[in-house]
Amino acid sequence: MAILTAKVPDTLAGKRLDQCLAALFGDYSRSKLQTWVKAGKVQVDGRQLKARDKLEGGETITLDAEAEVVMETEAEDIPLDIVYEDESLLIVNKPAGLVVHPAAGNWQGTLVNALLNHAPELNTLPRAGIVHRLDKATSGLLMVAKTLKAHHSLTTQLQERTINREYLALVKGWMTAGGTIDEPIGRHPVDRKRYTVRAEGKPAITHYRLVQRFKRHTLIRVKLETGRTHQIRVHMAHIKYPLVGDPVYGGRFQLPAGCSETLEQALRGFKRQALHATLLGLIHPETGDYKEWQQPLPDDMQNLLDVLAEDDLD
Repeated sequence: MAILTAKVPDTLAGKRLDQCLAALFGDYSRSKLQTWVKAGKVQVDGRQLKARDKLEGGETITLDAEAEVVMETEAEDIPLDIVYEDESLLIVNKPAGLVVHPAAGNWQGTLVNALLNHAPELNTLPRAGIVHRLDKATSGLLMVAKTLKAHHSLTTQLQERTINREYLALVKGWMTAGGTIDEPIGRHPVDRKRYTVRAEGKPAITHYRLVQRFKRHTLIRVKLETGRTHQIRVHMAHIKYPLVGDPVYGGRFQLPAGCSETLEQALRGFKRQALHATLLGLIHPETGDYKEWQQPLPDDMQNLLDVLAEDDLD
């Protein structure tokens, strides 16, 4: 619980209560402030007003920013690889195979279940503080807000595209140069579980550069400017360089011509898309300082790269 007070400056005279709240308590989302007004947790000079009521300036607003349980998901003792943690922020290295959010068919064994066991207070935050996601088969860094203030800050940074997110991806084909893909992404018109490049979609921008080239594959570093569902997978498939191991956008499994038995075993044994969230940078919600974390490739991707490198020598 946090009891916050603020005096309405003359510059906000004539503004509605909800507008004044957004200006004075910018650490919280407008929707949350509206909820608190309706719940009677906002008082103006000791009186309860409606969100649309106009203020004259000079009033004192008292806000009871009490956290409320919004997550009913069961906590589970699932190990977490915590890269960083303080009172407002948590950075997790998610392994491939771990579902982030509970949903039909996956109500248990998710990252949310694990987070609620690690920090039970996260049940007062939307989606247990998770403000972005990684696909089940994608590994790497994921940020979690531990307070309402941090949740609002991180959500705003995502909307303003100021969070730095970089990935390592192994794609099929021999790339000659990096580039930028600026193509809108929307749901597939027939298969609603997939996404595709389409004119009616939302803007999506992906930057990529070469890291290492093999005979028939390329390791690239990808930087997201937007964060659409399956963005990297859809964009790379769109330019005919699908991710290795991607069962949805990569087409049917094919072995490279003349590959060694060792490489064949490695490719057949790699059961996920070769995508890893390797870098995450953001403005800390409390200190205002820029912080950045990096996470090396997990063993499965690194082992595959090692086999590709050995195959190049043959």
